Parts: sequence; C-alpha cells; structure tokens
Amino acid sequence: MDSSLLTQIFRRLLSHQTCSQLRFFPLATGRLAASSLGRRHYRRSKDDAQDAEDRQTSNWQQRTEIFPPNKMEEYQKAPVVTADTLRSRRERPRRVKMLARDFIEDSLYNPHYGYFPKQATIFSPGQPFDFNTMADEPEFHKQLSERYTAFEDELDAKEFSESRQLWHTPTELFRPYYGEAIARYLVTNYKLSHHPYHDLIIYELGAGNGTLMVNILDYIRDFHPDVYPRTKFKVIEISSALASLQINQLMRTASSRGHIDHVEIINRSIFVWDTYVPAPCFVLALEVFDNFAHDTIRYDPFTEIPLQGTVLIDSDGNFYEFYSREIDPVASRFLRVRHAACSKPFKHPLQQPRWLRKLEFSLPFAANLTDPEYIPTRLLQFFDILHTYFPLHQLLTSDFHFLPDSVKGYNAPVVQTRFQRRTVPVRTPYVMQGYFDILFPTDFSMMEDLYRAVTGKLTKVTSQGDWLRRWAYTEDTQTLSGENPMLSWYQNNPVYEMSNVTPE
Repeated sequence: MDSSLLTQIFRRLLSHQTCSQLRFFPLATGRLAASSLGRRHYRRSKDDAQDAEDRQTSNWQQRTEIFPPNKMEEYQKAPVVTADTLRSRRERPRRVKMLARDFIEDSLYNPHYGYFPKQATIFSPGQPFDFNTMADEPEFHKQLSERYTAFEDELDAKEFSESRQLWHTPTELFRPYYGEAIARYLVTNYKLSHHPYHDLIIYELGAGNGTLMVNILDYIRDFHPDVYPRTKFKVIEISSALASLQINQLMRTASSRGHIDHVEIINRSIFVWDTYVPAPCFVLALEVFDNFAHDTIRYDPFTEIPLQGTVLIDSDGNFYEFYSREIDPVASRFLRVRHAACSKPFKHPLQQPRWLRKLEFSLPFAANLTDPEYIPTRLLQFFDILHTYFPLHQLLTSDFHFLPDSVKGYNAPVVQTRFQRRTVPVRTPYVMQGYFDILFPTDFSMMEDLYRAVTGKLTKVTSQGDWLRRWAYTEDTQTLSGENPMLSWYQNNPVYEMSNVTPE
C-alpha cells in the first residue's frame, strides 16, 4: 500500500475543502459542493511515519476553474480505456480517457487498487447488542462508539493505518435480528410459491463479512428443519478479499461450519454472469445499488440535446471532464427506456419551464450546459442480467433513496474517504482511484418503472421500518424507553420487493 503518498495527499485534503476539481474544457464549468454522510463511521488516529516523496506528490494541489488549462490536444490523443480493460493493471492509469461510469467502476472495483477489493473494512461489533437492557437509543450510540473504537484499536495493534476505510451495515449492527427478518420473508414466500417442488435457492450480491448469510442459514436450520436440507445459499462477490472473509466466517465456529455444504461463494462480478438459472430463486441486493457505476449527462439548455461525460487522466494523474454529443449505446438505451417506461415524474436538469431555463442561461457568465445528471446505467444492465439469466427470480433490495450533502448535480453521489478516523468529504467523484467511497441515492420510483419494463414483473416498495415491523420480532431490538434503533436507523432505506409473478 502506497501509504506515504496517501498520507501526504490526505493531509492536504484536511487543509482544503477538496482534493480535486472538475475541469470542463471547452464547455462550461461548475464547482461541486462538499459532501458528507453518516453512513460510514470514521475516527481519529495517530500520525503515520513520513517518507518524503516530493516527486510523487508535487502535482497534488488545490486547483481553480477560473482559467483551466487547455487539455483538448491531450484529450484527442489519449486512448479510450474501460474498467474491463483496466482490471489487469496494477497501477492507476495516466494519459487515457474513459467514460464516467468506467472511471467510477475502476475506482471502486479494480482488483489491484479499487476501493472494495483493497481498502474497505466492515465493522463487526463482536457479541450482539443487548438492546433490551439499554436505557434508550443514546445508550446504543454510546456503546456503538465504544465498540467502534475498540475494534479499530485492535486492528491498529496488528497493522497501523491512518486511512482505514471502516464502515458498517444494518446486518452487523442488528445481528442476528435483521438477518432473521429476511430469513422469515424468504421461507414464507418459498413455502407459499415453490415448496415442495423446488429447492430454496438464495443468491446474495456482495455479502460483506458473510454475517447475513450465516444469520439466515442459522434461522432456517433452527426453525425450519424441513426446509434447511433443501436450502442453497450462493454468494456473488466481486472482491477476492471479501470472498475470503466470507469463507472464514463459515469456518469460525462449529455451528457455522455445518452450513458449508449449503454454501457456494462465486468470486466474480454479476456483470459478467453468463450462467442460465432456470429454477426459481431469491436474489438479495442489500446496499448494493448505491455503488453501481453511473454515467454523467449534461444537456444543452437551449436545444435540450444530451451530452455524455468522459474523464481525461493526464500525465500528472489529474482529472479533466469533457462532454460529447456522441452518446454511447449503453447510456443511449437507458435514456430511451427511461423515456418510454417512467410514468411518474423524476428530477432531471430539464424540469423547469423552457422559457425560464433559456432566460437563466442567457444571463452574463451563465454556463453553457446544465448541471450534470448521474444516470444509473449499470442498474439497467443488472436488470437485463436478471431477466436473461434468472427468469424466475424474486428480488429483495434495500438502499438509500436520499443522501444529504452530495456533490452538485441530479441524482448525484456522496464522495468521501476516511483519514485519522474522521470523514473527509470531497466535491467531485474524480479523485484518486480506490481511496474514496462513491455512493449514489436510488430513485425507487424510477427504478420500479425500469424494472417492470425490463422484466415484466410485479413490484412493491415500502419503508424499511414498515417492512421490519412485518417480518422482524421488533421487541428484540427495543430499549427500556420504548425506542427501537433497528426501526429508527436507516430511515432513508426503502425496501423493494419484486415478485416472480408476471401480471396478466
């Protein structure tokens, strides 16, 4: 890990609001707003050992958009690369250009320097919290903070890091109750629709530490012994490091080792899936869509013609964004499907009346393009894969429908990292690859229409609190004051159920 370089970069981050600035040349520019989010927890740490590498860090500086350098010639000469072509590269690329979705995917998932394969660590609280003995929700916050500190102190004792990317999930915080709620949903729907003619087949995308997998299998074994022998749990995990953690989770205790014959961990991306699954199955995608790569689209405010964003990485490793009227087939199809399928209004740059938009963009010093719109092209591709290879699936997903303090734009992401155990938000997704979490909100209304258009299946959206009241034993996570952290946390996470029943 290039820790010396990273330490110098982050120290500059902490002394400035952001570490990178978008450049739009020759088109209009727009400064991105600072972002922050409480989903990931970050703490303070000790100073790392310094190692002066001025040659590597001399070009990392706060930049301005007032007089951006002319990079058109370098942009025209740079070869086009994709996230797929970069997967075999061990070093971050320079003197190349790529679509925004490829830059984001490479930053998050490249096996050699990507955020999830190399940086992300998922918090585990150890023993489950005893909510019934807590006075109230603030006591839960206090205990969680203490366990967070103890967890990272233990990690630092083994290997000190100023930039550990530590975050948590509801599965870990509310273990085993959250996983048991999902298990009840799965078994109930399985018995209603598929038992006894088919096995209970469960696919989980991005299983983290493997905690949810173990909680679900424990519940089915203990409370539904008739279903357990027919249960098959398959994890689709892009990160080799997390796949190893999931295997270790299975081997940790004698109880979990008993599940080995029921589990298959498939270390590959769902986007290269090519195996047809004819049997009915359940697909779990919990807090997965937020890290799907998006494309950036800006519109000519007068003609309303869309332009697609491309990122140039120059010879110094700096990032410049260009927009082109040539829309690639993936983004073009998304715009067509959204236009045809979406029956409910959604936020986008062309919402305001045309006369008002023309007036606004005719003012002195006005930009010549709208603010960027981040479109979930990877999400549409995921629905295509479900439709093509998992025709009898039932999808259960939960994610963030709103994220505060995102970067500037429509459906824009929160971009942040962690240094010395505290959050470092930045104002652009175009930052040093692999050291920043880039997470997007999910427009569930739009997603519902897209999913129906691609698969033809029925759907249901509900709040996570209402869903848990139906499927969880909520008294297990209730404090003495009557407050319930499992219901009050993650209130911005709707739950989305997709049925395998096709409407008449």
